[in-house]
Amino acid sequence: MTVSFKPWDPVDYFRTQEEIVAYLNAAFEDGDPRLIAAALGDVARARGMTRVAADAGLGRESLYKALSVNGNASFATVLKVLDALGVRLQPQAIQSLEGVHETSASDDKRPARPGRSNIATGLPSSQWYRVSHCNR
Repeated sequence: MTVSFKPWDPVDYFRTQEEIVAYLNAAFEDGDPRLIAAALGDVARARGMTRVAADAGLGRESLYKALSVNGNASFATVLKVLDALGVRLQPQAIQSLEGVHETSASDDKRPARPGRSNIATGLPSSQWYRVSHCNR
């Protein structure tokens, strides 16, 4: 009995937007920029590279190059591709950091810049952090 193998291509398994998001989340969770670019390339191929490139305002060849293993996509390009794919980055806290404590906007002793409103006003204090010690 002969056993044969064929290359596994994740593109063959993307059936829903949720599967695509889970795939991209796994790549971003790993944190390797080359893996993230490859995952974006896989999803772009599944959606149609020409269509994704057009929706992102990029040339198809430029998109292939940016998302290749040796590509070096700019952050702006990554955001454009994510937008074209219908997904976005959503920052999450990893863990509590030593030397960082929670503070509210009212605890901040810095004067407000003239003509600017404090964007923290009205938001829960748990969403704002300030470095308590700096080594200069």
